[in-house]
Amino acid sequence: MSNLLTSTFLAALISGGILAGMPLLLAGLGEMVSERAGVLNIGLEGMMLMGGYAGFVVALYSHSHWLGLFGGLLAGLVASTVMVIFCVRLGLDQIVVGIALLVTAEGITSVLQRAQFGTTYPRLDSMAALKIPVLSGIPALGESLFNQPLVVYVGLALVAVAHWVLRSTSMGLHLRAAGEKPQALDAAGVSVTATRSVALLVTGSLGGLGGAYMSIVGAGIFVPFMTHGAGFIGIVIAMLSRGRAVWVLIGAFLFGMSVSLSTALQLVGVNVPQDVVNMLPFVAVLVALVIFAREAYLPAALGSPYVRGSR
Repeated sequence: MSNLLTSTFLAALISGGILAGMPLLLAGLGEMVSERAGVLNIGLEGMMLMGGYAGFVVALYSHSHWLGLFGGLLAGLVASTVMVIFCVRLGLDQIVVGIALLVTAEGITSVLQRAQFGTTYPRLDSMAALKIPVLSGIPALGESLFNQPLVVYVGLALVAVAHWVLRSTSMGLHLRAAGEKPQALDAAGVSVTATRSVALLVTGSLGGLGGAYMSIVGAGIFVPFMTHGAGFIGIVIAMLSRGRAVWVLIGAFLFGMSVSLSTALQLVGVNVPQDVVNMLPFVAVLVALVIFAREAYLPAALGSPYVRGSR
């Protein structure tokens, strides 16, 4: 037990939690935006896969991590247009379209990866970290929290941006109205279709960025199906956050630590079976649902297509 209180264990746990939690944070923030607007984006994991593959390929051939991250963001944005067209514009079932998008993305990325690289798996160099003076010198926690790639700080800044937009701007008001009372938003002269479309495009962009982070920063490699349910965990985090960006941050960090727990334990001499390692994130999801699901809040019009003039 004393080994679990050492600075080595805490540093590894926090650093690993940030590494594994950042994709969940980006995906969860995006999902929170679309859910607030009334769209349940089940295809989030597919958008992450598209972003992961596209981002990795762009980074590999351009020799730029940042171009790769931007490429992943664009891939997620393009993938989200499928949801915009079929769910928002045509009013088709959001769950069916989302599942179709996920399956398609899994197939496309697997085929492209196989066709391009065969059985080889090229790797990227590690992304340079940005050490924050003074703060990075804090014992035990400084190196873990304040010596991260710049994209990590960008992700944290997006939490503040999302909180401000949803709580203090007219766009945030429109998003909330689109999920709660789309008829009232329409009556006020604001297009529900446009509002939901923008929300989905934001979701796709953040989901693609989260997938690119996984392949470029987290792993340095793209492997088919590498998200391993991260998109669905992001959906759970968004649902449990009750529309609060800070809670998305906390949830993503806690789930990230559940993934990194095995590595931290091994550093202090505690061996954990691989099956237990693979199971931990999903156990964490189940525990979170049992504890917090009763308090989860979902917008009244979530999952319901809006037809102008309907009641």
